[in-house]
Amino acid sequence: MPRSVNKVASRAKRKKFIKLAKGYWGMRKNVWTIAKHHIEKGLQYAYRDRKAKKRTFRSLWITRINAAARLNGTTYSRLMNGLKVNNIDINRKVLADFAMNKPEAFAKICAAVKK
Repeated sequence: MPRSVNKVASRAKRKKFIKLAKGYWGMRKNVWTIAKHHIEKGLQYAYRDRKAKKRTFRSLWITRINAAARLNGTTYSRLMNGLKVNNIDINRKVLADFAMNKPEAFAKICAAVKK
């Protein structure tokens, strides 16, 4: 009995990978084995960096809050402690947005914390 292979499914799988490799440079975009390797590696990076992105943004927000807090005569740690003590529940994303786009509102928050 001859060996049975599913050529249609194999071809479809390869076409799917080659389609994902669109825009890659050189043989990465059209040679099956090389494209497969780079697609898999790219998906690994994408998975990892979806997690890292959250850390990066939190770090950016903290830097912005600290810079604005120092302009208002306090530090990041004192500001965050004051918010917690005074039961002011504002997250870092919103605080960073106030620090960048609404400095007068951020100054009022700092004043409320200093009391």
